Amino acid sequence: MTTDTLSHRHLFVPATDPGRPPLLLLHGTGGDESDLVPLGRAVAPGAALLSPLGAVLEQGRPRFFRRLAEGVFDEADVERRAHDLADFLVQAQARYGLAAPVALGFSNGANIAAALLWLRPEVLAGAVLLRPMVPLARPPSGRLEGRPVLILSGSADPIVPAENAARLAERLTEAGAALTHRTLPAGHGPTQRDLDLTTEWLAAL
Repeated sequence: MTTDTLSHRHLFVPATDPGRPPLLLLHGTGGDESDLVPLGRAVAPGAALLSPLGAVLEQGRPRFFRRLAEGVFDEADVERRAHDLADFLVQAQARYGLAAPVALGFSNGANIAAALLWLRPEVLAGAVLLRPMVPLARPPSGRLEGRPVLILSGSADPIVPAENAARLAERLTEAGAALTHRTLPAGHGPTQRDLDLTTEWLAAL
């Protein structure tokens, strides 16, 4: 495992199974670049892992973009930070010799991954979105061209309304994603079922 900066502080774990697509790990609010590495290793053994630290601080807690209140996003900042993250990803692919990765994001990390899919679809091969919300009210349309996306929502999630998750799934489908959306008997945090479904989905790519 190596730590480096480029435009984002990050961890990089080289592949031991080069046949697997690399994963871009995107943590939730208050996490850091090490948070999702164990999850990445569990769901995609042997894959290269690239895990950046969110560049925004909210009361000292790292995030990938600003929000105005719980569930209310600064959409101009979402767009700016998504492009910054995409530029970092291009730099990291060149440095580490990576193919386009599959994003694996949780909560705030899932939201920035969804924004990346809409704004810079060329940098991702697909995405697993754990407990995401709609990050942009008026996203671009029709650019995903069959890109595989898995959304895992929680039926008892106190943060993400079911309607919001359903709207995100609808808009990604309208943009051309090959989307799978599952709602699990869970709250906001990931469960073993999330890990099992993610592992199965990634193995089928």
